[in-house]
Amino acid sequence: MPLLKKLYPLLTCLLLLQVATIAQSADNDLYLQSSEVNNIMVQYDADAGNLHRFYFVDNSPEQLSRMTTLVKSYQQRLEELNYTRLNVGAQVDYTLFKRRLLQALEELTLAQQESAQLKKWFPFAEKIYQVEQHRRRGEKPDAPALAAQLSDMAKEIARSRQQLETDSSLTLPQIRRGISTIKGLREALSSVFTFYNGYDPLFSWWVPAPYKQVDSLLKTYSATFYNKEKSTARMPDDGSGIAGHPIGRTALIKGLQEEMIPYTPEELLAIANKEFAWCDAEMEKATREMGLGTDWKAAMEKVKNSYVPPADQPAAMMKLYNESVDFIKQHNLITLPPLAEETWRMIMMTPERQLVNPFFTGGEEFSVSYPVSSMSHEDKMMSMRGNNPHFSRATVHHELLAGHALQEFMQNRYKTYRHFETPFWIEGWALYWERLLWDQGFAQSPEDRIGMLFWRKHRCARIIFSINYHTGKWTPQQCIDFLVDRVGHERANAEGEVRRSFVGGYSPLYQIAYMIGGLQFEALKKELVDSGKMSFKQYHDAVLRENMMPIEMLRAILLNKPVPKDFTSSWRFYKL
Repeated sequence: MPLLKKLYPLLTCLLLLQVATIAQSADNDLYLQSSEVNNIMVQYDADAGNLHRFYFVDNSPEQLSRMTTLVKSYQQRLEELNYTRLNVGAQVDYTLFKRRLLQALEELTLAQQESAQLKKWFPFAEKIYQVEQHRRRGEKPDAPALAAQLSDMAKEIARSRQQLETDSSLTLPQIRRGISTIKGLREALSSVFTFYNGYDPLFSWWVPAPYKQVDSLLKTYSATFYNKEKSTARMPDDGSGIAGHPIGRTALIKGLQEEMIPYTPEELLAIANKEFAWCDAEMEKATREMGLGTDWKAAMEKVKNSYVPPADQPAAMMKLYNESVDFIKQHNLITLPPLAEETWRMIMMTPERQLVNPFFTGGEEFSVSYPVSSMSHEDKMMSMRGNNPHFSRATVHHELLAGHALQEFMQNRYKTYRHFETPFWIEGWALYWERLLWDQGFAQSPEDRIGMLFWRKHRCARIIFSINYHTGKWTPQQCIDFLVDRVGHERANAEGEVRRSFVGGYSPLYQIAYMIGGLQFEALKKELVDSGKMSFKQYHDAVLRENMMPIEMLRAILLNKPVPKDFTSSWRFYKL
């Protein structure tokens, strides 16, 4: 026993050493989860969350001022780091967090400027802000005075609305700022009313009627701003029923710079047209193999008519999924965690959602797009033809494994503090898998190749119609016609695609990001895998363990290339 007591400290040290060794194993290496910038980013998100929940009224002076102070304080904290001592991963975090703070400050400055320009349209706003400020700490209101104040506000709102109806001086950004300002004012008043009504007898007696009057007038005032927005921003209906908001070439260039894509819109069009020409040539080869000469549209018709009967689509999708996963495993392309395979879910897409998503979508939840009984016969046929097995063969790995479902799975497990969201990583990675499996021979027949080429042409077309639309050269109807005539879409599906692109809540660069992001991942693959520096599995696993970011920054990490503190995007990943 005395000997055991003497050995106890030594055994304890050995045990602790073993634990530490395990903690530094490949899966638990602290650097896989952190960097020197990590704590600052996590604290910023927490602080910003507290402030947004407390100063919840959008565009209120105190919200804009307080958030500006916060952003500047974190810019200072970031600047105090010794940049030269950071490793490449931390330099990437520094660069991207610095960009994020700069963008936040620019947005806050713009909000303050536009709010100041709109001040004459909201002479009653400060009174509402003050009432909400007193409510936060539970101050007892002077109910009769508040009722009188609300009654006066109602008159001011009515006058402002009448003046707005005949005014044509507001710009589109100012109009949109006005809409969001009214939303914030209504939320502020609602928080006051909900807090006191039913608890304070005098408040419940005096305030409900004038509150409801003011809220109703604010709602009408907002509708007046919306009407201004429609007449100012939207292109006239060209018969498609789709009226979006073209942003112009200058805004496109600014967005590309922020996404670290050092190409002009015209260069992106050239890339898309070059890739489209390749697709046309491959489509002709597959058409000839099908015995249809050069009539690619006849080949497309044959492929579309291979659709499965109603109720059989989920089983058809499972068959394709299993073939895809088996293929990925056989070629040792990436690590597929068993839990990721086990826990993705399947649902059927609603008819309403199919209006903007005519094809299945994925992630942890796989949403099958196929007709339901309430659809017209014509819409049923277009949906079945557009979701035939050969078309779906190209995209099952895009939506599930190793595409969006695996992305989501890994994002929740590695470097979770990185919130550098970009569609060039999200959609580019999934599109890259379509291209990779083509190169690896996943297509089993010329019909499979037609299906895969349909989607590849579609990605090219997204760049072409998005840029032409946002630079004012094409209308939505021209975009629809292009998808039907040059890609082979069913018309209803083409309409859904264009509607999704322009009024579905996606950023103007989102549709461009599919192929361009995929080409970035492909270029990085050439540098790392084709050169022999990494295997496919090492490369693909490494990508997902770094989490989401612009791909040029990912390239710096994987190639261990130091990032200059004054970094500007320069990676020309595609040769024109």
